[in-house]
Amino acid sequence: MTAMYELADQILGLSLKSEQLGFGHMAARALLMYVLLLAIIRAGKKRFLGRATAFDVILVITVGSVAARALTGGAPFFPATLGIIVLVAFHWLMSLLARGSRAFSGLVKGHSTVVIKEGKVISEALAAAHMSKDDLDEDLRERSIADPTQVREARLERSGRLSVIEMT
Repeated sequence: MTAMYELADQILGLSLKSEQLGFGHMAARALLMYVLLLAIIRAGKKRFLGRATAFDVILVITVGSVAARALTGGAPFFPATLGIIVLVAFHWLMSLLARGSRAFSGLVKGHSTVVIKEGKVISEALAAAHMSKDDLDEDLRERSIADPTQVREARLERSGRLSVIEMT
């Protein structure tokens, strides 16, 4: 075991202070962190990098921050990696709980907001979502919709994207 640690220390500079890390140490740490993050994130849930809610973005930012500290030597490499594993596992657990409870899901992931109903823009909903009429018009144009009267329902989803159901 000691020989394995010594080899890892030699390659990764585990016993060095951040300012003592060389190019080779940083390259090895970067490659290893990339492989470890790929494995950790794949073991998590697929959805959190796709249509992310604030709940998912927090994980991405936190994992990135912890990984950066491990890469640069600001935190011990393997304990920081364990911290990332704990964060992803906790996120997975919270997702599991949110899947089983609508109330808990709303608490951690938020709710969608109806901003257009039967062609009528709901100004109060736009204001509550801090969304301007120009933002709404832009989102509609991106879906080739020229006028809100063409929309049966539009919702500002938990991810911040606008979903639209057109009039038939």
